[in-house]
Amino acid sequence: MNTLDIQALRLRLPHTARPVLDGVDLTVGVRETVALVGESGSGKTLTSRSVLRLLPPGARTEGSVRVVGDDVLTMSPGTLRVLRTSTAAMIFQDPRAAINPMRRVGDFLTESMRLNARMARQAAAERAVVMLEAVGLGGDVLRKYPGQLSGGMLQRVMIAAALMGDPALILADEPTTALDVTTQAEVVSLLGELRERFGTGLLFVTHDLGLAAAISDRVYVMYAGRIVETGPAAALFADPRHPYTAALLNSTPRLDAPQGRLAAIEGRPPGLREELTGCPFAARCVHATEVCDRQAPALLPVAGEPARGASCHHSEQLAGKAGHA
Repeated sequence: MNTLDIQALRLRLPHTARPVLDGVDLTVGVRETVALVGESGSGKTLTSRSVLRLLPPGARTEGSVRVVGDDVLTMSPGTLRVLRTSTAAMIFQDPRAAINPMRRVGDFLTESMRLNARMARQAAAERAVVMLEAVGLGGDVLRKYPGQLSGGMLQRVMIAAALMGDPALILADEPTTALDVTTQAEVVSLLGELRERFGTGLLFVTHDLGLAAAISDRVYVMYAGRIVETGPAAALFADPRHPYTAALLNSTPRLDAPQGRLAAIEGRPPGLREELTGCPFAARCVHATEVCDRQAPALLPVAGEPARGASCHHSEQLAGKAGHA
């Protein structure tokens, strides 16, 4: 059984012409790290928040989101509370926005366990010390306020908080965005170590392809609320089969890149007030033909590589053309 299994997830918001998430299929196995990558506004964060049913007002959903076999979208409030306390946990993008600056770190770490899991105060404090030590911090941090800690230390506190309930699944929503490069590397390494140590599945949401390549076993590429390519990280980055994936790779700074201006993806992503009849990337794609404007491509297995999939009418023509989006 997968730790996370999302099937045909569609999410609509009021006053939009199309679904914000349109038929998303995604899985995370036990002890597996899966990266979800794409531009801002592609639907990455909403996909991860749907796992905890943290949805905007008026959101309407179809499909299923199963965590360890249980469908989150149909859970009762009480069962959902247990899920958020112990089965799945989220590491948010900005730790300073997620932690109350007026309360001590110890209160932040233990509150959920004391109120929702009915754990005694002393037992919760002891558990918090164990989790802080697991992320490389000392028990003295419990008595400090968030303002007394660096950004990297606060993100470690967020990771410790996610581990408090011994979750089967951790959702990391761009957890390194607000950190410097050195601290980013430390946090990514720490997440990998904790995944192995505690046996959790990890969904890592990011727009940084370098980080995705460094941490993930498999990758899903998202565009305009749809999964456009998926596969093992090494194969996907070495030989992308969707023009959007190739364009993202071309626009990533590299030390071995040729001289000149960094490549950019022309145009803009489609807005939520725009209906989509064909491929959502067609207007920005150098490979687009008439069929791309007329018919939306299905996510189909790549020939000879059943573990990979691409949603492109011309995916076979892109084989072996990495770096030429």
